[in-house]
Amino acid sequence: MRNTPVQLHVITRIVAFIILAFSVFLFFAGHNNPGGGFIGGLMSASALVLLYLSFDLKTIKRVIPFNYAKVIASGLLLAILTGIVGMFFGFPFLTQFFDYFPLPILGETELTTALPFDLGIYLVVVGFTLLVILTVAEDDN
Repeated sequence: MRNTPVQLHVITRIVAFIILAFSVFLFFAGHNNPGGGFIGGLMSASALVLLYLSFDLKTIKRVIPFNYAKVIASGLLLAILTGIVGMFFGFPFLTQFFDYFPLPILGETELTTALPFDLGIYLVVVGFTLLVILTVAEDDN
C-alpha cells in the first residue's frame, strides 16, 4: 500500500459513504422524480473511484471483488427482461406496471416494474464506468 496520510483514508471513507447514501436516494426517487438508475449508478461509481484513488488498486479489488463485465451483463439482462415481461401480456416493450400493496412495516407501498429496470441501468452504468476507468488506470503504457 502506498504511503498516504491516515486523514485521507478517514475522510475518503466518510465521503464515499455519503455519496453512496445519496446514490441510493437518487435511485429510489427515480421513477417519480428526477433521478433513477443512470444518475444513481454514476454517483456510486464516483464513490468507488474515490476509494480507488485514496487506496491502491490491490486493496480495493480485495475488498470489492467484482468482475465489472459480469455486472454489466447482469444489468443488461435485468433491464431487457423487465421490458419483455409486458410483451407476454400483450403490451408494448417496456410498458410499466404498478400497484399498491400493504407491506408489514412500510404500510401501503407502491411497487412498480420501473424499479427493476432502473436497477438494471444502475448495474450497467456502475459496471461500465468502473470497467473503463480501471482499464485505463491499470494500463502500464
